[in-house]
Amino acid sequence: MDQTTVDFQKTALVLIDLQKGIVNPFGGQEIVAKAVKLVERFRQNNSFIAFVKVDFHDGKDALKPLTDQQPAAAGARPVDWAEFVPELGVDEADYVVTKRQWGAFFGTDLDLQLRRRGIDTIVLLGIATNIGVEMTAREAFQLGYQQYFITDAMKSVTAEEHEASCKYIFPRIGRLRTTEQFLAETEGWK
Repeated sequence: MDQTTVDFQKTALVLIDLQKGIVNPFGGQEIVAKAVKLVERFRQNNSFIAFVKVDFHDGKDALKPLTDQQPAAAGARPVDWAEFVPELGVDEADYVVTKRQWGAFFGTDLDLQLRRRGIDTIVLLGIATNIGVEMTAREAFQLGYQQYFITDAMKSVTAEEHEASCKYIFPRIGRLRTTEQFLAETEGWK
């Protein structure tokens, strides 16, 4: 495994869907705890952080493809469904992306904001590994970003879904690290 070399001024942390309506049903508190460590490291280095959430205006803006496996009926969502979990410490000064589909790039200004800041590398984590995280990773790959995937700060409905992304997709488009590996390898980097 190559040593991680990160220029924190050219690297962004991108957190996918760590919001109350997703973290809680997924039992994602362990993911949030790891995300908090990474947020702290990026804040210490004055690095760009993109907090991504999925939300809908009135439901008419949600994709409705014909599929063989229909998603579970959404039903009425709690008022705080799209709010970030409080442990992340997201405030008004933070950059927030609201997406209406799986990926964080399509239909948002994330690519524009990263490029305007000279960012060429993203560190990606969140829920669900094989949906929001993987779609964002594929979009980032096609846009030419270098990527680090923090595999123990991701989760899917099943271990098999998580492992498939980590085994077959992510190694082909970026580098895989655990939270502790990334933190240890970037200790002292600016």
